Amino acid sequence: MYSTHNLDAIAAALLELTGCLNSPRQDEVLLRTAGVVLDRALFPLLVRLSAVGTTSVGQLADLAGRDPSTVSRQLAKLEQLGLVARPAGHEDMRVRAATITKAGSRTIKAITDARRRLLGELIRDWSAEEQRIFPELLHRLAAAMKAGAAARSSSA
Repeated sequence: MYSTHNLDAIAAALLELTGCLNSPRQDEVLLRTAGVVLDRALFPLLVRLSAVGTTSVGQLADLAGRDPSTVSRQLAKLEQLGLVARPAGHEDMRVRAATITKAGSRTIKAITDARRRLLGELIRDWSAEEQRIFPELLHRLAAAMKAGAAARSSSA
């Protein structure tokens, strides 16, 4: 059995966290700390692509929770900046998988280093146990949310 008060507290904390994560100021601070000049709308896509490796527009759109046409336009901008390459597919010339270029990898490294510095500052007063368990709990919650959404969509 669980406490509804605790569930309300979790929901409130998630809303607050989502607000922080979606704040343009957070993105600006991260990009400035990284020394990267990039449209705020593009860098999360670049980071996701880097995490999954070469992938199709459709798969990347699913991962990013965005419309494939939006992702395609954003990838075109990243390609123009030299951060992403989209060669034509071998079997189907219309299918263009996206992959990170060397310049894109350097940008990702700068963003990752900046993110580590900023997150490290935020949790520096946490115990080692809190720092260890926090990502485990977040991953469990995310997995449960994905599984729940998949189950509800398949039964609909």
